[in-house]
Amino acid sequence: MKDDQADHYRITTIEKHILDQQRQYPEATGILTSLLYDIALAGKVISSKTTRAGLAEILGRTEEVNIQGEIVQKLDQFADLTIYRLNDHTGRLAVLASEENELPLPIPEHYPIGKYVLLYDPLDGSSNIDFNIPIGTIFSIYRRLSESGPGTLEDCLQPGINLVAAGYIIYGSSTMLVYSTGDGVHGFTLDPSVGEFLLSHHDICIPHDPTYFSVNLGYRKYWSEGVKRYTDYLQGLDGKRKALSLRYVGSLVADFHRNLLAGGVFYYPADNKDPGKPAGKLRLLYEAAPLAFLAEQASGYASDGAHRILNIEPEALHQRTPLFIGNRDLVEKAEEFIHLYG
Repeated sequence: MKDDQADHYRITTIEKHILDQQRQYPEATGILTSLLYDIALAGKVISSKTTRAGLAEILGRTEEVNIQGEIVQKLDQFADLTIYRLNDHTGRLAVLASEENELPLPIPEHYPIGKYVLLYDPLDGSSNIDFNIPIGTIFSIYRRLSESGPGTLEDCLQPGINLVAAGYIIYGSSTMLVYSTGDGVHGFTLDPSVGEFLLSHHDICIPHDPTYFSVNLGYRKYWSEGVKRYTDYLQGLDGKRKALSLRYVGSLVADFHRNLLAGGVFYYPADNKDPGKPAGKLRLLYEAAPLAFLAEQASGYASDGAHRILNIEPEALHQRTPLFIGNRDLVEKAEEFIHLYG
């Protein structure tokens, strides 16, 4: 068989792909490789429940309210515990933090302490669970800042430029894991017949010619003048560009994933709907920073409307931020409109 034919039929599992990337770094210890595979395993377990939600009696809400003030869904709780319990004993992590918990999650005393930090949103878009809309897990990995002992809050409060790896797992018509270690963005689709993530999207790059814009137009009346004019620009109402198609499902992972593959921009701007709340809704550490890392690795860009997301120094574990993310020129155009009109 010729080499090109062999390449066509070659099957690359996520484990092989991670190991191949590791070989590019002679100093690598293999710890990050194992950590990424642990996250992939968590994705398989969570996927097994999301596809059987109705049968497994795991749909619906618990009686709990999380730190975000949101009712905890049963699948939220299951995903949160799954990720923690698959990672708390491995000796790879110093500390974890989850969107569902107010404080960092320590490593139990009887387990070894590692050098990495794992932050995660166990089930993004969980308010859509009951409606069978795609949902996802978002994760980010940092090296600890503290030198020894249990991990600290400061280990978690790092800007996105310090990220070692980030990614998401989307549970939809198929389950797909997308990740980057700073060397491009790669996607793997779970083949349920063999129970393995297989490489399906190599070296993803956001198409230069965008197709979609994604935003909740129902909040338009609460936006600043700059954001309103930017939206008109995307819709072609000012006659300065061809209109983009509107696509928005209200699940960040799903909206980001579509635009990553097809080109476009997602934004959730600051608004004045509730002046007593912080500007922006999305969480910097659990949502904006890891997706910004992926966007930039795929030749895109992410901003809060004025600053690069990856440069923002977090001050709190559950800090919120406005977010504009996707094709670089579209995000920079948002910054331009906001700078000019506010």
